[in-house]
Amino acid sequence: MTDPSSREDDVVDAIVETLCAAAPSIRAGLPGRRVYEEGTNPSGERQLEADTYADELLLKRLRPLDGVGEYASEERPDVIDIGEGVSVALDPLDGSTNLKPNNVMGTLYSIYDEPLPTGGENLLAAGYILYGPVTTLVAGRDGVVSEYILESGIKRPLREELTLPGDPAIFSFGGRVNRWFDDFEAFARETERTEGMKLRYGGSMIGDVNQILHYGGVFAYPAQTDAPGGKLRQQFEGFPIGYIIECAGGRSSDGEQSLLSGTPEDIHDRVPVYIGNDSLVESLETRLD
Repeated sequence: MTDPSSREDDVVDAIVETLCAAAPSIRAGLPGRRVYEEGTNPSGERQLEADTYADELLLKRLRPLDGVGEYASEERPDVIDIGEGVSVALDPLDGSTNLKPNNVMGTLYSIYDEPLPTGGENLLAAGYILYGPVTTLVAGRDGVVSEYILESGIKRPLREELTLPGDPAIFSFGGRVNRWFDDFEAFARETERTEGMKLRYGGSMIGDVNQILHYGGVFAYPAQTDAPGGKLRQQFEGFPIGYIIECAGGRSSDGEQSLLSGTPEDIHDRVPVYIGNDSLVESLETRLD
């Protein structure tokens, strides 16, 4: 009899390989899809043609896989039932507004062993493909984070057991400054004055988190006066990013607890996101109390 856990491992492998194989097509499709479509996505944000192209391509590639039960995307209002097995949640093109200035963006994935919406404790794996000067994959699984170079959709190991550097170097804070709550602004100003810390913010959550992973520091997309429940999606962004950072020895928080502790009622529920070196996120949580 086949071990169920072994079968899940095989399915996760197949999903990640499929996402990697799709990366060259997504990247090649970006130049001609830099205009906005009519309407908005389920979160009320305008969609670029590149967003829907990446979403449709990934669904097409994942649908035939044996062992994939559900597909959910930040670009779609509902979960799509495609069979029996694990659930896949994607932000097909995080940071797509960076197409205009030609900055970094990526594909963010999370894989669960329960139907969606579901909590972070049901994650099997999470990661992202980064479309930067080179295409890379950062994959979290079984408590370990690894980084790969993608060449023609095939991954080649770059770094195994990736961990946050012990000496944090950068901070990256999103949202409108005039809409930050006072307690977060106080933390931000304190961080700015910390010796050795530098501001780096690129407008793509994946790109900013990737810098934290490589240089150490703190990333935040905080609760704001016009969005007290946060801006980033818990299922599509909060859980996978929290999982990656915690597997890499860092800390994640929604301001009170680990990002992996909550359970959304809807796949498009939002959450404040704070991740980075343990000491910095702990200090931030204390400030937000």
